[in-house]
Amino acid sequence: MINIRQARAGDEIGMQNCNLTNLPENYEMKYYLYHFATWPTLSFVAENEKGRLVGYVLAKMNEEDTTGQPDGHITSLSVMRSYRRLGLAERLMNQSQRAMLEAYGSSCVSLHVRVSNQAAFSLYKKTLKFE
Repeated sequence: MINIRQARAGDEIGMQNCNLTNLPENYEMKYYLYHFATWPTLSFVAENEKGRLVGYVLAKMNEEDTTGQPDGHITSLSVMRSYRRLGLAERLMNQSQRAMLEAYGSSCVSLHVRVSNQAAFSLYKKTLKFE
């Protein structure tokens, strides 16, 4: 069984491992800690039955708000290959978006995705209904 929970200090090593394994954009440890310290309720992890992190979403609030409304941003989302197609990315995203709405009143969330990443496009456009 996979458990989704709020990320906390101590998770950054597992998150970084997932990031380095799956993504070309990599972050230093202090970047994860900055997110935890600044937006402690917005990032989530997926852990397997042994407590190993198998996915995460790293999120923040945008610092420059041009709309007058708070808006969130997904910095990074990753799920280990052997745990894909189980709905974990969708669950992680939903938890983070819910936290953005509850904590900051955010009704808009942005993210960046490579054009070549068809799996991500499908997740964001078809499953999560991003525009």
